[in-house]
Amino acid sequence: MSDCVFCDIAAGRSPSYRVLADEHTVAFLDRRPAAPGHTLVVPRVHARDVWEISEASHGEVAGMVHRVAALLRTALAPDGVNVRHNSGAVAGQDVFHYHVHVVPRWHDDGLRAAWSSARASARELEQVLELITGGHRGPA
Repeated sequence: MSDCVFCDIAAGRSPSYRVLADEHTVAFLDRRPAAPGHTLVVPRVHARDVWEISEASHGEVAGMVHRVAALLRTALAPDGVNVRHNSGAVAGQDVFHYHVHVVPRWHDDGLRAAWSSARASARELEQVLELITGGHRGPA
């Protein structure tokens, strides 16, 4: 896609701090890192968001996320890791090429959780589940 910075990075037309790459995906350091080692994983094929990416491409990205997380664990010894994706501007997506953030975390690193929510009641959960499944639930 023309004018997509992540397509340009994946194709090698724009510079990046590449961490890993394979035939389907590219992983590179985020230029605005939430923490040292904050890495983005993108498919080489353009997909706008989680609703547009194919299941196969999504699986390829997930495999690379797993490899990146292992590499960061070995290299940086974090206490944990956040793996995050945002679809749509309202969810915080600012580059409209599917990507996953892999963010190493350390105790007392100052990063805050994305949200803090109250516990839902069983009735609320049942109502939402009914809307999602239409009453057709799979095996428990």
